[in-house]
Order: sequence, then C-alpha cells, then structure tokens
Amino acid sequence: MNRLAILLALVPMVALAQTTSSKPAASPQTTKPPVSTPKPAAPATTAPAAAARKTVPAATSVARMTDDQKTIYALGLAVQRSLGQFDLSAAEVDILKRAVGDAAIGKPAIPLDEWQDRIQPLAAARGRRMAVREKAASVTYLARAAAEAGAVKTDSGLVYRELSPGTGASPKASDVVRVHYRGTLINGTEFDSSYKRNEPAEFPLGEVIGCWTEGVQRMKVGGKARLVCPSSIAYGDEGRPSIPGGAALIFEIELLAIIGGQ
Repeated sequence: MNRLAILLALVPMVALAQTTSSKPAASPQTTKPPVSTPKPAAPATTAPAAAARKTVPAATSVARMTDDQKTIYALGLAVQRSLGQFDLSAAEVDILKRAVGDAAIGKPAIPLDEWQDRIQPLAAARGRRMAVREKAASVTYLARAAAEAGAVKTDSGLVYRELSPGTGASPKASDVVRVHYRGTLINGTEFDSSYKRNEPAEFPLGEVIGCWTEGVQRMKVGGKARLVCPSSIAYGDEGRPSIPGGAALIFEIELLAIIGGQ
C-alpha cells in the first residue's frame, strides 16, 4: 500500500468523524475492492499532546466557512465514506482522531511502517463481519417485500413489483437503455440517484448487476418498477464504498427509452 493511500485512509473527519456521507456514489455496474485477513492492533503508548488537540477547530457553521474550509470539510466526508469498510465503533473513531492529531505534530504513538501492512487485513475482516450482519437483516426485509401485493419473487431472489405500467417495448439484455433511478439501502439510506443529478443514465443492460439485467427486462418503456435485490445479484459480500458487503438493495426505476442493441 503506498503512503498516499495510507494517509487518505487514516485522515479522520474533523468534528464529524461519525457522520455518513450523502453524496451519490454507486452505479448499477459491478466493481470489487481488495480484501485480506486480520491481525491484532497495538495499543497506543503515549497520551495525545495538548498541541494536537488545539489544532482541531471547534465546529464552524457552514455559512461562515471559506471555500477552502468547505473543501477540507468535503475531504472529511470523502474520507469518512472510505472508512465505512472498517465498521468503526465510537471508541475506535476516537483512536483514529487521536492518531491524526499526534501525527500532525510529529509525535505518533506507534511507527506507521510497522503497522501499515495490517490495515487491509483489518478492513477485510471488518468487511466480512458487516456482510454477515447485512445478510441477516436482508432476509426479513426480502421476505416482507415478496409478500407485498403485486410483488413477484424470481428464482434468483429478485423481488419485482410494478409501480406503474409502461406501454412501450421491453428491452433485451443486449439493448442499451435510458433510465431514471433511485437506489437505497434497506434502512432507507439513499446511495445513488439519477433524479438528484437531473440526468438519466444510459448503459448496456447486459453489463450491469444481475438484478438490473433481470429486472429491467420485465419492464416496458414508460413504466416504473421497484426492484429489491439480494446481495447475490447486486454487489455480493464485497460491496462498494457506499454499499456494505452483503447488503440487499432497493431500486426504483423508470424506463425512459430503449436506445438500441449493441
């Protein structure tokens, strides 16, 4: 792991270390982040210096921030999103903030060179823990979604429900489609929305996650549908930065047009 990646992975949120980012980040395409295995972390050996604490400013209202301060705040949001894979507790977030404060004054409690190789294994172990938890929560949600009036559960586990019928043609897996969509986790957290970007998405239907390839083929142009996707036909156990591994996903999709075959 290079030093820049390590620094980006360790920079904490200033005053918002436990806040989640709301910027849409996911698309229906599939990607796979790296994973490994865990080793124990070492205890800190020195107390954080007072000077380090002084470098962290009190929370400032957004209206009073300069453009540079807002950019730094945005950096914090981006870093927080990247830390999601570590499934940090409140106490662990405090350790993270302390590390940055100590490093900022040149007095780290432990040598980075001796511990940096354990970061990815910890991320992998925490990711597996999150995937188990997400899958357990998804079972109940998927069963409830399948029991809704008009819902159809397919052999893949997809739960499809038409929200409003279309009158046009249905696409094939080889077609390029234009859609508007909104994606959420089962707790209601929105991770992506073409509506918010005010720009429909276009993509080959055969080159996205299985849930979309299967579900959108059931739709007709002009129609809207809700897809509830188990992780096995979404992003699997690895997830994405804004999507936990093992997570079931909910997509509300409006099929605007079939652009044509590839």
